[in-house]
Amino acid sequence: MKYKKLYFLISILVIIPGLFSLLRYGLKLSIDFTGGSLLELKTASASAQLAFKDTAEKQKLELSQIQASDNNIYLLRFKPISQQQNDDFKNELQTSFPDLQELRYESVGPVVGAELTRNSILAVIVASIAIIAYIAWSFKSVPKPYVSWKFGASAVIALLHDAILLLGVFSLFGHFYGAEVDVLFVTAILTVIGFSVHDTIVVFDRIRENLPKMAKSSFEEVVDYSLTETLVRSLNTSLTVTLTLSSLLLFGGDSTRWFVTALLIGIISGTYSSIFNAAPILVLWEQYNRKK
Repeated sequence: MKYKKLYFLISILVIIPGLFSLLRYGLKLSIDFTGGSLLELKTASASAQLAFKDTAEKQKLELSQIQASDNNIYLLRFKPISQQQNDDFKNELQTSFPDLQELRYESVGPVVGAELTRNSILAVIVASIAIIAYIAWSFKSVPKPYVSWKFGASAVIALLHDAILLLGVFSLFGHFYGAEVDVLFVTAILTVIGFSVHDTIVVFDRIRENLPKMAKSSFEEVVDYSLTETLVRSLNTSLTVTLTLSSLLLFGGDSTRWFVTALLIGIISGTYSSIFNAAPILVLWEQYNRKK
């Protein structure tokens, strides 16, 4: 707790570039949000995927995803393209791959519509309120003068830190590396939120247990001691997850690369915020109340 202001400064410095990118560039949305075109092709060539990417880039078509399946079939997802653009794309490929066959071409609407997006945001708000209420009820046994709902509010602040950081980082990735936000990203960010709250509650639960045992110690000392007790457990839990995700990132396919990247960044951020943000927020809050 001696260095809590330094930890807050690190969080601010990490979040600022992402916030700037969100305001300046926004997020690069996939066809899950915007709608687009599907093209299903069949060819026995081993170099087909590379040719798909090169041809799309040459014709300035936004190719979002390539999914390979059995029987040499490939499903290509584009941002909206016309029938003429589809014909030009296919004709150029057929000069290199005479066996190329078009199995399907269709335009599709967004998987995630505006209504679902609003409902998702509303769900996060309702979940945050529910988390505060649940932790306030669960921690009602904390001794006076400490207030249980502050534990829930601090957990939600740490949760929002992780969500904002992840959104900002993917805004930067989208601008510089073309990373798109799709349904898998939404899944990743919700998973990160759940992991962050889980890790924070472990720390808070130890603080609750130690408050009556260390009645003569200051709140800052109790928090510091509780963090020390849970530090190894938190780091070990996160390390096992990051090792698994790192393996997936190195050896997994392109279709899950950004999904795994989002999880990896979020888990690391969630571990940091649970230890270095959530508990220090409680300490600063209590110190402010004492001074007031």
